[in-house]
Amino acid sequence: MKIAVVGIGYVGLSNAILLAQHYEVVLVDIMQTKVDLINKRISPIVDKEMEEFLATKELKLTATTNLQDACCKADYTIIATPTNYDTEKNCFQTETVETVIEQVHTYNPDSTIIIKSTVPVGFTERMKRNYQTNNIIFSPEFLREGKALYDNLYPSRIIIGEKSKRAIIFGDLLQKCARLKDIPVLYTNPTEAEAIKLFSNTYLAMRVAFFNELDSYAETRELDSKQIIEGISLDPRIGNHYNNPSFGYGGYCLPKDTKQLVANYEDIPNNMMTAIVEANETRKNHIAAMIVKENPNIVGIYRLTMKTESDNFRESAILGVMNRLVDQGVTIVIYEPTIQDNSFLGMEVVSDLQTFKVLADVIVANRYTEELDDVMGKVYTRDIYFRD
Repeated sequence: MKIAVVGIGYVGLSNAILLAQHYEVVLVDIMQTKVDLINKRISPIVDKEMEEFLATKELKLTATTNLQDACCKADYTIIATPTNYDTEKNCFQTETVETVIEQVHTYNPDSTIIIKSTVPVGFTERMKRNYQTNNIIFSPEFLREGKALYDNLYPSRIIIGEKSKRAIIFGDLLQKCARLKDIPVLYTNPTEAEAIKLFSNTYLAMRVAFFNELDSYAETRELDSKQIIEGISLDPRIGNHYNNPSFGYGGYCLPKDTKQLVANYEDIPNNMMTAIVEANETRKNHIAAMIVKENPNIVGIYRLTMKTESDNFRESAILGVMNRLVDQGVTIVIYEPTIQDNSFLGMEVVSDLQTFKVLADVIVANRYTEELDDVMGKVYTRDIYFRD
């Protein structure tokens, strides 16, 4: 069994490492630097398990920038290229996925294409019609940033958008390489699988928005948010998980997936789906207003990353808060060790933490860490559990 994986991101790299435990896997990316790191067994992504597996495990894994070489003998070609959201067109940018499909179809039409990139509902069937092939399967991922390989080793479920022998074979590959046994596996139609992905992430976004709006109410009315959350979370139907307030949902998936689902609802009556997206913007407005209320001379932004133990700050909620503060004339300094420059989006970046603490009147932290214990009195955070 030979497998090609296109895209060295969270999804692509975690799937490649997972499968390379037992099968020959070739990773493909347009960035030579990422390819070189993989071949040196260094992870280009901050993820504990990925770093450990690359450094210590015997993996049948190589990387290249040459797609034709990678897929010409591949039984399965997994596509995990990014699909960012185009706010002008109100849809995912699927050009990279379509390009890879076309190239693989040319280089090796017998290779079964597995789309792991998140796509609009109906995309897979449209690709089959466009390229006059039935050799495309959609299989969604449900991975957390910084825990991508872990979530592939211990998956909550495996969804494969086809009911066929080849789909079952691919499902068996994933199960064989996972550490968890008795994994729920569901074989569905392709369009239903696409909907499962978008609705799953939108539900998670809804949960984040719910607890954030609860927290906004408690903060405004000077109530103890933690007491309220603990009280309602004792209901087993609600549960004590995914309930820690933040500045808003962000990261790779939730912002774009919720917007895409709303776009899919264009001609369908809805209230809740649209409200989830709007609630996230309202939360950022509230956070910015509460910071401005302190009348600070200088606001310090402690970390831009979306989550603890992550190096990603794409679509991070703190960026939206910062934009709102700048619009109101607030001076901002940033502490973010992953940025090498002395400025970011026109704002000063301070590399020394102690200097940063002295400069800032208010330190804004989406997620609190013990690094801030000595200045806790001037920290503004809504992280009541001190965890993600």
